[in-house]
Amino acid sequence: MTNKSTVEQLPDGYLNKTPIFQFILLSCLFALWGCPVSLNDILITQFKSIFNLSDFASALVQSAFYGGYFLIAIPASLIIKKTNYKTGIIIGLGVYIVGCSLFFPASTMATYTMFLAAILAMAFGLSFLETASNTYSSMLGPKKYATLRLNISQNFQPFGAIAGVLMGKYLVFQEGDSLHSQVQKLSGDQLRAFQLEHLQYTLQPYKYIIIVLAIVLVLFVLTSYPNCKPSNTKTHEVKKVSFGETISYLIKNASFRNGIFAQFVYVGMQTAVWSFTIRLALELGAQNEREAANFMLYSFVCFFIGKFVANVFMTRFNPKMVLFIYSMIGTALLVYISFSSSFYAVYAAIFTSVLMGPCWPTIFANNLEVVDKKYVEVAGAITVMSIVGGAVVPAIQGFVSDHLHSMQHAFIVSAICFAIVGLHFLREYFKKEHSASAV
Repeated sequence: MTNKSTVEQLPDGYLNKTPIFQFILLSCLFALWGCPVSLNDILITQFKSIFNLSDFASALVQSAFYGGYFLIAIPASLIIKKTNYKTGIIIGLGVYIVGCSLFFPASTMATYTMFLAAILAMAFGLSFLETASNTYSSMLGPKKYATLRLNISQNFQPFGAIAGVLMGKYLVFQEGDSLHSQVQKLSGDQLRAFQLEHLQYTLQPYKYIIIVLAIVLVLFVLTSYPNCKPSNTKTHEVKKVSFGETISYLIKNASFRNGIFAQFVYVGMQTAVWSFTIRLALELGAQNEREAANFMLYSFVCFFIGKFVANVFMTRFNPKMVLFIYSMIGTALLVYISFSSSFYAVYAAIFTSVLMGPCWPTIFANNLEVVDKKYVEVAGAITVMSIVGGAVVPAIQGFVSDHLHSMQHAFIVSAICFAIVGLHFLREYFKKEHSASAV
Protein backbone atom coordinates (compact mmCIF):
# COMPACT_ATOMS: atom_id res chain seq x y z
CA MET A 1 0.00 0.00 0.00
CA THR A 2 1.29 3.46 -0.94
CA ASN A 3 1.86 5.95 1.83
CA LYS A 4 -0.27 8.99 0.85
CA SER A 5 2.00 11.30 2.81
CA THR A 6 4.90 10.44 0.46
CA VAL A 7 5.53 12.75 -2.47
CA GLU A 8 5.53 10.71 -5.67
CA GLN A 9 6.20 11.70 -9.26
CA LEU A 10 3.52 10.68 -11.76
CA PRO A 11 4.24 9.53 -15.35
CA ASP A 12 3.37 12.96 -16.79
CA GLY A 13 6.00 14.65 -14.57
CA TYR A 14 3.59 16.19 -12.05
CA LEU A 15 3.55 15.17 -8.38
CA ASN A 16 0.77 13.59 -6.37
CA LYS A 17 1.15 16.38 -3.77
CA THR A 18 3.13 19.59 -3.35
CA PRO A 19 6.30 19.48 -1.19
CA ILE A 20 5.72 22.67 0.81
CA PHE A 21 9.30 23.64 1.74
CA GLN A 22 10.61 23.03 -1.79
CA PHE A 23 7.73 25.02 -3.27
CA ILE A 24 8.27 28.01 -0.93
CA LEU A 25 12.02 28.00 -1.58
CA LEU A 26 11.38 27.93 -5.33
CA SER A 27 8.83 30.76 -5.06
CA CYS A 28 11.43 32.94 -3.31
CA LEU A 29 13.36 32.98 -6.60
CA PHE A 30 10.56 35.08 -8.13
CA ALA A 31 11.39 37.85 -5.65
CA LEU A 32 15.08 37.53 -6.51
CA TRP A 33 14.52 38.57 -10.13
CA GLY A 34 11.91 41.21 -9.21
CA CYS A 35 14.60 43.09 -7.26
CA PRO A 36 17.13 43.80 -10.07
CA VAL A 37 14.31 44.77 -12.45
CA SER A 38 13.32 47.68 -10.19
CA LEU A 39 16.96 48.50 -9.37
CA ASN A 40 17.54 49.09 -13.10
CA ASP A 41 15.16 52.07 -12.91
CA ILE A 42 17.31 53.48 -10.10
CA LEU A 43 20.54 52.88 -12.04
CA ILE A 44 19.27 54.71 -15.13
CA THR A 45 18.82 57.91 -13.11
CA GLN A 46 22.08 57.44 -11.17
CA PHE A 47 24.26 56.71 -14.20
CA LYS A 48 22.79 59.54 -16.28
CA SER A 49 24.10 62.14 -13.81
CA ILE A 50 27.32 60.39 -12.71
CA PHE A 51 28.52 59.63 -16.25
CA ASN A 52 26.81 62.66 -17.84
CA LEU A 53 24.88 60.45 -20.28
CA SER A 54 22.20 61.25 -22.80
CA ASP A 55 18.77 59.71 -22.18
CA PHE A 56 19.44 57.26 -25.02
CA ALA A 57 22.75 56.14 -23.47
CA SER A 58 21.22 55.80 -19.99
CA ALA A 59 18.48 53.56 -21.45
CA LEU A 60 21.19 51.09 -22.51
CA VAL A 61 20.90 49.72 -18.95
CA GLN A 62 17.62 48.14 -20.06
CA SER A 63 19.08 47.16 -23.43
CA ALA A 64 21.85 45.19 -21.69
CA PHE A 65 19.41 43.63 -19.23
CA TYR A 66 16.68 42.51 -21.64
CA GLY A 67 19.20 41.78 -24.38
CA GLY A 68 20.80 39.28 -22.00
CA TYR A 69 17.43 37.58 -21.49
CA PHE A 70 16.97 37.38 -25.27
CA LEU A 71 20.40 35.94 -25.98
CA ILE A 72 20.40 33.21 -23.35
CA ALA A 73 16.73 32.06 -23.30
CA ILE A 74 17.03 29.24 -25.86
CA PRO A 75 20.48 28.00 -24.68
CA ALA A 76 19.13 27.96 -21.11
CA SER A 77 16.08 25.93 -22.14
CA LEU A 78 18.28 23.41 -24.00
CA ILE A 79 20.58 22.96 -20.98
CA ILE A 80 17.59 22.50 -18.67
CA LYS A 81 16.08 19.99 -21.11
CA LYS A 82 19.30 17.93 -21.08
CA THR A 83 19.74 18.13 -17.28
CA ASN A 84 16.90 19.15 -14.96
CA TYR A 85 15.19 22.19 -13.44
CA LYS A 86 17.28 22.18 -10.27
CA THR A 87 20.52 22.25 -12.26
CA GLY A 88 19.21 25.17 -14.31
CA ILE A 89 18.36 27.06 -11.11
CA ILE A 90 21.79 26.42 -9.56
CA ILE A 91 23.51 27.61 -12.76
CA GLY A 92 21.27 30.69 -12.78
CA LEU A 93 22.04 31.56 -9.15
CA GLY A 94 25.78 31.12 -9.76
CA VAL A 95 25.81 33.37 -12.84
CA TYR A 96 23.59 35.90 -11.03
CA ILE A 97 26.18 36.09 -8.21
CA VAL A 98 28.97 36.59 -10.77
CA GLY A 99 26.99 39.43 -12.38
CA CYS A 100 26.45 41.17 -9.03
CA SER A 101 30.15 40.71 -8.17
CA LEU A 102 31.17 42.48 -11.39
CA PHE A 103 29.72 45.70 -9.95
CA PHE A 104 32.77 45.91 -7.66
CA PRO A 105 35.46 46.14 -10.37
CA ALA A 106 33.05 48.31 -12.38
CA SER A 107 32.86 50.85 -9.55
CA THR A 108 36.68 50.91 -9.30
CA MET A 109 37.17 51.27 -13.04
CA ALA A 110 34.34 53.86 -13.06
CA THR A 111 33.34 53.06 -16.63
CA TYR A 112 29.76 52.80 -17.84
CA THR A 113 30.65 49.94 -20.21
CA MET A 114 31.82 47.76 -17.32
CA PHE A 115 28.53 48.34 -15.49
CA LEU A 116 26.63 47.31 -18.63
CA ALA A 117 28.72 44.11 -18.77
CA ALA A 118 27.77 43.37 -15.13
CA ILE A 119 24.08 43.93 -15.90
CA LEU A 120 24.33 41.67 -18.96
CA ALA A 121 25.90 38.90 -16.84
CA MET A 122 23.12 39.24 -14.25
CA ALA A 123 20.54 38.91 -17.03
CA PHE A 124 22.16 35.65 -18.19
CA GLY A 125 21.68 34.22 -14.70
CA LEU A 126 18.14 35.54 -14.38
CA SER A 127 17.19 34.05 -17.75
CA PHE A 128 18.18 30.62 -16.43
CA LEU A 129 16.17 31.22 -13.25
CA GLU A 130 13.01 32.34 -15.04
CA THR A 131 13.20 29.65 -17.72
CA ALA A 132 13.46 26.94 -15.06
CA SER A 133 11.31 28.36 -12.26
CA ASN A 134 8.10 29.20 -14.13
CA THR A 135 7.67 25.68 -15.46
CA TYR A 136 9.04 24.02 -12.31
CA SER A 137 6.55 25.86 -10.09
CA SER A 138 3.65 24.56 -12.16
CA MET A 139 5.00 20.98 -11.99
CA LEU A 140 5.53 20.76 -8.20
CA GLY A 141 2.19 19.15 -7.37
CA PRO A 142 -1.05 17.84 -8.92
CA LYS A 143 -1.65 18.91 -12.53
CA LYS A 144 -5.08 20.43 -11.83
CA TYR A 145 -3.50 23.07 -9.55
CA ALA A 146 -0.58 23.91 -11.88
CA THR A 147 -1.84 27.40 -12.80
CA LEU A 148 -2.69 28.16 -9.18
CA ARG A 149 0.83 27.24 -8.05
CA LEU A 150 2.41 29.46 -10.71
CA ASN A 151 0.18 32.38 -9.72
CA ILE A 152 1.13 31.90 -6.06
CA SER A 153 4.83 31.92 -6.99
CA GLN A 154 4.40 35.05 -9.10
CA ASN A 155 2.93 36.83 -6.09
CA PHE A 156 6.43 36.73 -4.53
CA GLN A 157 7.78 38.96 -7.31
CA PRO A 158 6.32 42.26 -6.03
CA PHE A 159 8.16 41.83 -2.73
CA GLY A 160 11.42 41.76 -4.64
CA ALA A 161 10.46 44.74 -6.82
CA ILE A 162 9.49 46.86 -3.82
CA ALA A 163 12.66 45.81 -1.98
CA GLY A 164 14.69 46.90 -5.00
CA VAL A 165 13.14 50.38 -5.03
CA LEU A 166 13.61 50.78 -1.26
CA MET A 167 17.27 49.74 -1.47
CA GLY A 168 17.78 52.14 -4.36
CA LYS A 169 16.10 54.97 -2.50
CA TYR A 170 18.00 54.60 0.78
CA LEU A 171 21.31 53.02 -0.31
CA VAL A 172 21.97 54.46 -3.78
CA PHE A 173 20.26 57.86 -3.70
CA GLN A 174 21.39 60.36 -1.06
CA GLU A 175 19.84 63.35 0.70
CA GLY A 176 20.39 66.89 -0.56
CA ASP A 177 20.11 68.46 -4.00
CA SER A 178 19.61 66.33 -7.09
CA LEU A 179 22.70 64.65 -8.55
CA HIS A 180 22.41 66.67 -11.74
CA SER A 181 22.52 70.00 -9.91
CA GLN A 182 25.48 68.85 -7.77
CA VAL A 183 27.47 67.60 -10.77
CA GLN A 184 26.95 70.90 -12.61
CA LYS A 185 28.85 72.74 -9.85
CA LEU A 186 31.94 70.50 -10.01
CA SER A 187 34.83 69.97 -12.39
CA GLY A 188 38.26 68.32 -12.58
CA ASP A 189 39.44 66.34 -9.56
CA GLN A 190 36.42 67.36 -7.49
CA LEU A 191 34.06 65.92 -10.10
CA ARG A 192 36.10 62.72 -10.34
CA ALA A 193 36.05 62.26 -6.55
CA PHE A 194 32.29 62.92 -6.47
CA GLN A 195 31.68 60.32 -9.20
CA LEU A 196 33.75 57.65 -7.45
CA GLU A 197 32.00 58.32 -4.13
CA HIS A 198 28.53 57.94 -5.62
CA LEU A 199 29.48 54.85 -7.61
CA GLN A 200 30.34 53.24 -4.27
CA TYR A 201 26.74 53.89 -3.19
CA THR A 202 25.65 51.93 -6.25
CA LEU A 203 27.38 48.84 -4.80
CA GLN A 204 25.39 48.78 -1.56
CA PRO A 205 22.25 46.93 -2.76
CA TYR A 206 24.30 44.31 -4.59
CA LYS A 207 26.28 43.47 -1.44
CA TYR A 208 23.05 42.43 0.27
CA ILE A 209 21.77 40.66 -2.85
CA ILE A 210 24.96 38.55 -3.05
CA ILE A 211 24.54 37.47 0.59
CA VAL A 212 20.92 36.43 -0.01
CA LEU A 213 21.84 34.65 -3.25
CA ALA A 214 24.64 32.70 -1.53
CA ILE A 215 22.23 31.51 1.18
CA VAL A 216 19.58 30.50 -1.36
CA LEU A 217 22.20 28.72 -3.50
CA VAL A 218 23.38 26.65 -0.53
CA LEU A 219 19.76 25.78 0.35
CA PHE A 220 19.08 24.63 -3.21
CA VAL A 221 22.20 22.50 -3.32
CA LEU A 222 21.30 20.82 0.00
CA THR A 223 17.56 20.43 -0.68
CA SER A 224 16.30 17.36 -2.48
CA TYR A 225 14.02 18.20 -5.41
CA PRO A 226 12.00 15.85 -7.65
CA ASN A 227 12.93 15.62 -11.33
CA CYS A 228 9.43 16.55 -12.58
CA LYS A 229 10.04 15.32 -16.12
CA PRO A 230 7.60 12.99 -17.93
CA SER A 231 8.59 9.36 -18.02
CA ASN A 232 9.31 7.87 -21.44
CA THR A 233 6.13 5.84 -21.83
CA LYS A 234 3.99 5.38 -24.92
CA THR A 235 1.13 7.12 -23.15
CA HIS A 236 3.06 10.36 -22.89
CA GLU A 237 5.03 10.17 -26.13
CA VAL A 238 4.54 13.17 -28.39
CA LYS A 239 5.35 13.14 -32.09
CA LYS A 240 8.70 14.88 -32.46
CA VAL A 241 8.99 17.72 -34.95
CA SER A 242 12.16 19.42 -36.13
CA PHE A 243 13.11 22.92 -35.03
CA GLY A 244 13.01 24.09 -38.65
CA GLU A 245 9.49 22.71 -39.16
CA THR A 246 8.35 24.42 -35.95
CA ILE A 247 9.79 27.80 -36.95
CA SER A 248 8.22 27.50 -40.43
CA TYR A 249 4.82 26.77 -38.88
CA LEU A 250 5.05 29.67 -36.41
CA ILE A 251 6.12 32.16 -39.09
CA LYS A 252 3.06 31.25 -41.17
CA ASN A 253 0.74 31.56 -38.14
CA ALA A 254 -0.58 35.15 -38.39
CA SER A 255 -2.19 35.15 -34.94
CA PHE A 256 1.05 34.01 -33.35
CA ARG A 257 3.08 36.63 -35.24
CA ASN A 258 0.70 39.37 -34.12
CA GLY A 259 0.93 38.14 -30.53
CA ILE A 260 4.74 38.20 -30.58
CA PHE A 261 4.73 41.77 -31.87
CA ALA A 262 2.13 42.82 -29.26
CA GLN A 263 4.21 41.25 -26.47
CA PHE A 264 7.37 42.93 -27.78
CA VAL A 265 5.66 46.34 -27.81
CA TYR A 266 3.97 45.82 -24.43
CA VAL A 267 7.15 44.85 -22.56
CA GLY A 268 8.95 47.75 -24.21
CA MET A 269 6.24 50.20 -23.17
CA GLN A 270 6.11 48.97 -19.58
CA THR A 271 9.90 49.10 -19.25
CA ALA A 272 10.08 52.59 -20.79
CA VAL A 273 7.42 54.02 -18.47
CA TRP A 274 9.11 52.59 -15.38
CA SER A 275 12.61 53.49 -16.59
CA PHE A 276 11.78 57.17 -16.90
CA THR A 277 9.21 57.79 -14.13
CA ILE A 278 11.94 59.04 -11.77
CA ARG A 279 13.33 61.27 -14.53
CA LEU A 280 9.83 62.61 -15.22
CA ALA A 281 9.35 63.46 -11.54
CA LEU A 282 12.70 65.27 -11.46
CA GLU A 283 11.88 67.17 -14.64
CA LEU A 284 8.53 68.30 -13.23
CA GLY A 285 9.83 69.50 -9.87
CA ALA A 286 10.83 66.68 -7.49
CA GLN A 287 13.58 67.98 -5.19
CA ASN A 288 15.99 65.05 -5.56
CA GLU A 289 16.29 61.41 -6.62
CA ARG A 290 15.35 60.06 -3.19
CA GLU A 291 12.04 61.94 -3.27
CA ALA A 292 11.42 60.96 -6.90
CA ALA A 293 11.99 57.26 -6.05
CA ASN A 294 8.78 57.34 -4.00
CA PHE A 295 6.79 57.61 -7.23
CA MET A 296 8.49 54.46 -8.55
CA LEU A 297 7.49 52.66 -5.36
CA TYR A 298 3.86 53.80 -5.80
CA SER A 299 3.98 52.56 -9.41
CA PHE A 300 4.91 49.01 -8.38
CA VAL A 301 2.22 48.93 -5.70
CA CYS A 302 -0.36 50.12 -8.24
CA PHE A 303 0.85 47.56 -10.78
CA PHE A 304 0.18 44.63 -8.48
CA ILE A 305 -3.12 46.03 -7.20
CA GLY A 306 -4.15 46.48 -10.82
CA LYS A 307 -3.51 42.80 -11.55
CA PHE A 308 -6.00 41.71 -8.89
CA VAL A 309 -8.65 44.24 -9.98
CA ALA A 310 -8.28 43.18 -13.61
CA ASN A 311 -8.73 39.52 -12.66
CA VAL A 312 -12.14 40.39 -11.18
CA PHE A 313 -13.24 42.17 -14.37
CA MET A 314 -11.86 39.41 -16.58
CA THR A 315 -13.93 36.74 -14.81
CA ARG A 316 -17.12 38.73 -15.48
CA PHE A 317 -16.48 40.18 -18.94
CA ASN A 318 -14.59 39.22 -22.09
CA PRO A 319 -10.88 39.49 -21.11
CA LYS A 320 -9.82 40.89 -24.48
CA MET A 321 -12.41 43.66 -24.36
CA VAL A 322 -11.41 44.49 -20.77
CA LEU A 323 -7.79 44.79 -21.83
CA PHE A 324 -8.68 46.84 -24.91
CA ILE A 325 -10.41 49.35 -22.61
CA TYR A 326 -7.46 49.24 -20.20
CA SER A 327 -5.08 49.94 -23.08
CA MET A 328 -7.11 52.87 -24.40
CA ILE A 329 -7.26 54.47 -20.94
CA GLY A 330 -3.52 53.89 -20.58
CA THR A 331 -2.89 55.49 -23.98
CA ALA A 332 -4.92 58.56 -22.98
CA LEU A 333 -2.95 58.87 -19.73
CA LEU A 334 0.38 58.66 -21.56
CA VAL A 335 -0.72 61.32 -24.05
CA TYR A 336 -1.70 63.52 -21.09
CA ILE A 337 1.76 62.93 -19.55
CA SER A 338 3.41 63.96 -22.82
CA PHE A 339 1.74 67.37 -23.02
CA SER A 340 0.67 68.35 -19.49
CA SER A 341 2.54 71.11 -17.71
CA SER A 342 1.29 69.96 -14.29
CA PHE A 343 2.95 67.67 -11.75
CA TYR A 344 -0.23 65.58 -12.05
CA ALA A 345 1.51 64.01 -15.04
CA VAL A 346 3.64 62.03 -12.55
CA TYR A 347 0.50 60.69 -10.88
CA ALA A 348 -0.83 59.78 -14.33
CA ALA A 349 2.35 57.75 -14.88
CA ILE A 350 1.74 55.98 -11.57
CA PHE A 351 -1.89 55.19 -12.47
CA THR A 352 -0.79 53.85 -15.86
CA SER A 353 0.84 50.99 -13.92
CA VAL A 354 -2.61 49.91 -12.68
CA LEU A 355 -3.53 49.20 -16.30
CA MET A 356 -0.44 47.18 -17.26
CA GLY A 357 -0.66 44.16 -14.95
CA PRO A 358 -2.84 41.70 -16.89
CA CYS A 359 -1.37 42.34 -20.36
CA TRP A 360 1.70 40.04 -20.30
CA PRO A 361 0.03 36.81 -19.07
CA THR A 362 -3.01 37.33 -21.33
CA ILE A 363 -0.92 37.78 -24.48
CA PHE A 364 1.30 34.86 -23.41
CA ALA A 365 -1.64 32.50 -22.87
CA ASN A 366 -3.32 33.59 -26.12
CA ASN A 367 -0.10 32.94 -28.06
CA LEU A 368 -0.05 29.34 -26.81
CA GLU A 369 -3.74 28.87 -27.60
CA VAL A 370 -3.35 29.69 -31.29
CA VAL A 371 -0.62 27.11 -32.02
CA ASP A 372 -0.79 23.34 -32.41
CA LYS A 373 0.22 21.53 -29.21
CA LYS A 374 3.26 19.87 -30.79
CA TYR A 375 4.77 23.33 -31.36
CA VAL A 376 3.83 24.83 -28.00
CA GLU A 377 7.22 24.53 -26.24
CA VAL A 378 9.10 26.51 -28.89
CA ALA A 379 6.18 28.94 -29.18
CA GLY A 380 6.44 29.59 -25.43
CA ALA A 381 10.21 30.14 -25.64
CA ILE A 382 9.85 32.60 -28.53
CA THR A 383 7.12 34.47 -26.63
CA VAL A 384 9.48 34.79 -23.66
CA MET A 385 12.18 36.06 -26.02
CA SER A 386 9.86 38.90 -27.08
CA ILE A 387 10.82 40.46 -23.73
CA VAL A 388 13.63 41.99 -25.82
CA GLY A 389 11.15 44.82 -26.43
CA GLY A 390 12.39 46.08 -23.06
CA ALA A 391 15.80 46.56 -24.68
CA VAL A 392 14.47 48.52 -27.68
CA VAL A 393 11.57 50.80 -26.71
CA PRO A 394 13.29 52.57 -23.75
CA ALA A 395 16.26 53.31 -26.03
CA ILE A 396 13.89 54.78 -28.63
CA GLN A 397 12.15 56.87 -25.96
CA GLY A 398 15.53 58.06 -24.69
CA PHE A 399 16.56 58.96 -28.26
CA VAL A 400 13.36 60.98 -28.75
CA SER A 401 13.91 62.70 -25.39
CA ASP A 402 17.41 63.76 -26.43
CA HIS A 403 16.14 65.27 -29.67
CA LEU A 404 13.08 66.97 -28.16
CA HIS A 405 15.08 68.04 -25.07
CA SER A 406 12.19 66.83 -22.93
CA MET A 407 11.68 63.44 -21.27
CA GLN A 408 8.05 64.38 -20.74
CA HIS A 409 7.29 64.82 -24.46
CA ALA A 410 9.10 61.54 -25.18
CA PHE A 411 6.35 59.64 -23.33
CA ILE A 412 4.42 59.85 -26.62
CA VAL A 413 6.52 56.81 -27.66
CA SER A 414 4.97 54.79 -24.82
CA ALA A 415 1.51 56.13 -25.73
CA ILE A 416 1.88 54.81 -29.29
CA CYS A 417 3.00 51.43 -27.94
CA PHE A 418 0.03 51.11 -25.57
CA ALA A 419 -2.32 52.00 -28.46
CA ILE A 420 -0.78 49.19 -30.55
CA VAL A 421 -1.33 46.74 -27.69
CA GLY A 422 -4.97 47.89 -27.43
CA LEU A 423 -5.56 47.37 -31.14
CA HIS A 424 -4.14 43.85 -30.79
CA PHE A 425 -6.69 42.99 -28.09
CA LEU A 426 -9.50 44.54 -30.17
CA ARG A 427 -8.51 42.51 -33.23
CA GLU A 428 -8.36 39.31 -31.18
CA TYR A 429 -11.76 40.09 -29.63
CA PHE A 430 -13.46 40.47 -33.03
CA LYS A 431 -11.65 37.44 -34.41
CA LYS A 432 -12.99 35.28 -31.59
CA GLU A 433 -16.46 36.75 -31.93
CA HIS A 434 -16.38 36.05 -35.68
CA SER A 435 -15.24 32.45 -35.06
CA ALA A 436 -18.05 31.93 -32.52
CA SER A 437 -20.64 33.30 -34.99
CA ALA A 438 -19.33 31.01 -37.75
CA VAL A 439 -19.64 27.99 -35.47
